[in-house]
Order: sequence, then C-alpha cells, then structure tokens
Amino acid sequence: MKKTLHKAYKFSNSWTGTIIIVLFVIFFIAQAFRIPSGSMKDSLLVGDHLFAKKFAYGISMPHIPFLELSIMPWSDKLRLIDGDKPSRGDIIIFRYPHNVKQHFVKRCVALPGDELFVDNKDLYLHHHEGNEWILENFKGYETVTILDKVWVKNPYMKEHPGIHHDDKIINNGQYPLPLFYVNPLKVQEDEYFMMGDNRDHSNDSRFWGAVPYDNIEGTPWFIYFSISENWEIRWDRVGKTPTDLEEPLHLDLAREERLKTQKDDHGIY
Repeated sequence: MKKTLHKAYKFSNSWTGTIIIVLFVIFFIAQAFRIPSGSMKDSLLVGDHLFAKKFAYGISMPHIPFLELSIMPWSDKLRLIDGDKPSRGDIIIFRYPHNVKQHFVKRCVALPGDELFVDNKDLYLHHHEGNEWILENFKGYETVTILDKVWVKNPYMKEHPGIHHDDKIINNGQYPLPLFYVNPLKVQEDEYFMMGDNRDHSNDSRFWGAVPYDNIEGTPWFIYFSISENWEIRWDRVGKTPTDLEEPLHLDLAREERLKTQKDDHGIY
C-alpha cells in the first residue's frame, strides 16, 4: 500500500502527472470562466472570474481549454453521461446552440413542457405541473388566467432580486421586439428556456430559442476573483457563491419595500 501511494505521489509531481490531473479537474470537476458581458447583472458582474461546477448536470464532452477541441473530434456529441436536469431558476453555463465553441451564462426560466410568453417585458409562465400546483406553490405572486390556464407573472423576481428591467429601454421601435413581446410557446422535450437577469441587455432564448440539454456544461460554483471595469478588485465578491451574492440584494430590496411602505403611509418620503 505504501509503495502504491509513493508511486502515485511521484507520478503526481511529474510533468505528465500534473498535466493529467489538471486536465481531469478541468474536464470533469471545475473549469474557470470569466463573465465578459452585463447580461447577468446584478447577479453576476462583468469581471467576475468563477469556477463552474462541471458535474452538476452529468458529464459534458471534455474539450481542450482555449482551443475548444473535443477529445473525440470524430464525434459531434456534446455529452458523455446524463445526470441531474436543471431546475427552474438555476444559473446555467452552456454552449451556444448556434456556435458550440462559445459559452453563455443565463438563468433557466422554463423546463420541458412549460409554456411561456412575454408581454411588455413581463415574463408569464405556465408550469407544466398544472393550475392546481401553480396556485398552491405561488401564493402571493401575481397570476392571470387565460384560456383556462394559470400564468405566473415574473415568477423569479422575488427569489432572485438580481433580475431587473432597464426603465430607459422602451418600445419605441429602436430596440428588438423580443425584449418586449414573445408569442406563447411550449418548451420542447430535453430543452430549457434561458434568460439573462439583466433582462433588457441580454441575448438569450427570446431571440434564438431554447437550449438542448446536451449543450449544458454546468453551473457557477464560486467566484475566485473579481475586478471592476475601473481595475478595482472587488474583494467582497471573492469566494462567494451566487446564493451568497443574492443576500445583500435581498436586503436592499427589503429596504426599498420598507421605504415605499413608509411613503405610502405618511406621504413624506
């Protein structure tokens, strides 16, 4: 046993062993990504560097970092082993369906079988579990009933306060129509509808459709480094998970609600 451990230790210290271990980690456990755009602001910011949990939804086909070359170039498969499926509200890292060498990060807003539409920027979701399930699980949310189906209005904004709209973006013909209106659709089997939290500044499923399960790579694990556009290190974000980063946003939202209530009650704020 001691000889085996000693050989394993010597191998791990060799160049070959180090490269194999690093590639194993990148392929199957964690891979580093940088957030290059503001489509997930305020949940994830431009300049956030994070590790993705690669095994969260099964095992995707390993690709050589930077080159984005599959370790099985003779195959166009994007998944080795199926695993857990995404849940509504998960932040997902995936390969863009129209260019699999490009990674996107968005929030999953609809599962296979769910129906949705967008009206004047607001997302309306009819969960595939049906009306009774929706009414039981979304008490306190605004709902509408259309053609005997219950639709939840903006079902993620309470739980994920980083989701927001830009009041400066209005439907005046200057901006793409899918930001404001998406016709009712049903998400197909093994596909997931993705939207950015910075809703009016996100290129997502409203424009190019749902994401196949095979394209899904993982989910953000934690931020290991973060730097602002002014080259200031954001130490308060280092080591935080997306859930950790939502806590101050919840506090800010609660503070705004209290101020709004005081203003409504007294008319002095």
